Amino acid sequence: MKSFLIIFGWIFGLLCIISAILQYNDPDPLLWIVIYGVAAIVSFGIAVNKIPYSVPLVLGILCLLGCFFVFPEKFEGFEIGAGDIKNIEEGREAVGLLILALVMFLFTWGRKKV
Repeated sequence: MKSFLIIFGWIFGLLCIISAILQYNDPDPLLWIVIYGVAAIVSFGIAVNKIPYSVPLVLGILCLLGCFFVFPEKFEGFEIGAGDIKNIEEGREAVGLLILALVMFLFTWGRKKV
């Protein structure tokens, strides 16, 4: 489990950095750059065993709450042109937060077991 956390922490941290970079053309880029940046820092911290299990737990809870807060009233999928762009954007953001929450809970569980 320890080697999995190290490898996955590095990979997910890099994916979060890429996600943060891709937010430059988002309607609210600073918010999402910070969210993905913090997730990258926590992921790298897990990879080098410098983050206690409580940090990804709190971040996971916050991301899960954010997912429920951001989720659109009417989900219209992820494809641009398939519905209202605001609903599509909110759906994408909500799923991004859900993915972050699940990974942070995985990190919490893994750190607790190590």
